[in-house]
Amino acid sequence: MKPLALFIVFFLSFLFGSIPFGYVIGKLKGVDVRKYGSGNIGATNVSRVLGKKYGAVVLFLDALKGAAAVLIAKSLNLPVECQVLAGISAIAGHCFSPWLGFKGGKGVATALGAFLVISPKTTLAAFLIFLAVFLTTRYVSLSSITAALSYPLLYRLFEKPSPFSFIVVSLGALLIVAKHYSNVKRLLKGEEKKFF
Repeated sequence: MKPLALFIVFFLSFLFGSIPFGYVIGKLKGVDVRKYGSGNIGATNVSRVLGKKYGAVVLFLDALKGAAAVLIAKSLNLPVECQVLAGISAIAGHCFSPWLGFKGGKGVATALGAFLVISPKTTLAAFLIFLAVFLTTRYVSLSSITAALSYPLLYRLFEKPSPFSFIVVSLGALLIVAKHYSNVKRLLKGEEKKFF
């Protein structure tokens, strides 16, 4: 595939990821979710601000962004390395949305959608880790961080990826952890809110 075509795929993936569904749905309800709760546009904050029904919708749509990016790359018969890059581009778009001044969410739901297409087994294993931590602590942030950190190792275990794919997946995981910086500070201070 020509470099220009690859660039278009990754650019479109970034644009898909950049659609701030949490912000849009909040605005449709007359609420700027960035001004309430944690100030995040993701499903967890939307659930707190608008209710769990709207949080579930945002979770689905944010995951769909990541899945769509990878499915487009897959439909073009691009190699797994390019599919992984498409997924990471969508995650980056979500985290740094140009529609919100290059600010955005934390990328967890978008990563879920992207990697569910790339490696269902790895994603299921990471989700089980998320679930175990969440049921134990009730902290979505801690659960997300733990699942993100475990994902590259699980990916290597289940898929035996190329070094390039492993590095890209690891960078995606680190991006998600970095976006949780404020949560980590609140966790260390004992100020992080539990989901319920």
